[in-house]
Amino acid sequence: MTRDDMFEIFLAAAPGLEPVLLSEVRGKGFNQPKAVPGGVVIRGGWPEAWRANLWIRGAGRVLARLDSFRVTHLAQLDARARRVPWATVLRPDVPFRVEASCAGSRIYHSGAAAERIETAIRETLGAPHSPEEGVLVRVRIEQDICTISVDTSGEPLHKRGYKEAVNAAPMRETMASLFLRQCGFEGTEPVLDPMCGSGTFVIEAAEIAARLNPGRARHFAFERLATFDAEAWERMRAVKSMRVPAARFHGSDRDAGAITMSQANAGRAGVAEFTAFRQAAISEVTPPEGPPGLVIANLPYGSRLGDKAALLPLYRAFGQVLRSRFAGWRVGIVTSEPKLAHATGLPFLPVEAPVPHGGLRVTLFRTGPLA
Repeated sequence: MTRDDMFEIFLAAAPGLEPVLLSEVRGKGFNQPKAVPGGVVIRGGWPEAWRANLWIRGAGRVLARLDSFRVTHLAQLDARARRVPWATVLRPDVPFRVEASCAGSRIYHSGAAAERIETAIRETLGAPHSPEEGVLVRVRIEQDICTISVDTSGEPLHKRGYKEAVNAAPMRETMASLFLRQCGFEGTEPVLDPMCGSGTFVIEAAEIAARLNPGRARHFAFERLATFDAEAWERMRAVKSMRVPAARFHGSDRDAGAITMSQANAGRAGVAEFTAFRQAAISEVTPPEGPPGLVIANLPYGSRLGDKAALLPLYRAFGQVLRSRFAGWRVGIVTSEPKLAHATGLPFLPVEAPVPHGGLRVTLFRTGPLA
């Protein structure tokens, strides 16, 4: 690949988790990774965009940057948009749609900006516009700089392709993987989620340990682009990296329906033999056999499920169980309420800034190995 074939590829993450995503991307050997607000930027060509969708657990979507230019009025945007080589990326037979955002720019009407780009693509390429199911072209005009990208992912990347059932207030797989990484999990130790819901933390941990590619079971928007090479993509997907994990991954929940759901999700993900789920209240939770590892949980928090005051006994009981039975284990708790977290009595390390999740801002509270 020559330098001319390379372009900027943006991997999106929840604000606040950019350094964690950068660590993952760097560990996968991508070229020139750099954390930027809202994600990580790498340099590469179309195979790198495919590989990022296939490999990277923490990214919410992968955008290929097509062009960037200064623009101050709509007529100028229209003229510049018609010079973008759309036919090298988009197909005339595949519908497209445009989303635009404007910030701190003389062009301030995002709807008008999107309309100009739509018209330019339709009239220069001949592709049909479809607001529902087309390939997504993203336009961001910030400080009078217009950046045009194509979304190579399609459905958000937390949709791994195996989870048919979820419970209330689920943790996205992408965020769960980054929280596991923040807790120091690298796939070599057991993980227990004592409030496992639909099994997200447990299944992500098992997939990481088994070296399963997160995008192995789904389709992507880049398969509908003019740049797509089906044979090269099949060769990339066919590379087997799976190994049998040394550890096992455990979930429990007081709700029998959650256990059924988790087992079904783990089966569809191909990690059933590495995971174990059982119905148990917090008071019944005990460490699995073997060495200590990581306890991680997305506990209920007040403004999401239930009244905050009513949740204090749950957090106190959770902390008591961990302090009395889980010596040597590390703990990670995701909650929006510091008061609830500290009700556990656990010795938390300094916290990072909260991150947006489900309309709230949540924080990962972590401990070192418990005494």
